[in-house]
Amino acid sequence: MARRYPGDPLEPYLMNRTEHDHQRDQRRAGRKSVNVVTEVTDVITGRPMGQIGNLSGTGMLLIGPMEPRSEAIYQLRLPLPDASGSSPYIEVGVQEQWHEHAASADQFWAGYRIISITEESEAKLQAWLALPS
Repeated sequence: MARRYPGDPLEPYLMNRTEHDHQRDQRRAGRKSVNVVTEVTDVITGRPMGQIGNLSGTGMLLIGPMEPRSEAIYQLRLPLPDASGSSPYIEVGVQEQWHEHAASADQFWAGYRIISITEESEAKLQAWLALPS
């Protein structure tokens, strides 16, 4: 078996199958696409962060004009649009997991992990995720 060092860039390729499957499963929480424009705002700066591509109970995919800092932590406010046209807002603390340039100029895809959420926001998020797409 290969020797591994913390922070080794080959770490994902050196994992044994069980570790790799577990890590992939954590990233693959049930995701729900958002079919309307949903502007996500950075609560601290008041600036728009982008639009939701998909959302799960553990994270989200955003596309936006701002390149996030690697592993940065943000406090975000986002709408949860429903069929009635209502969009209750929730606030979540997230940490950037990855980002890359999108096909559109000056746009970035970014994946975030939810690291902090109130019980009230969690209940709203879970109710929204349970709605039919």
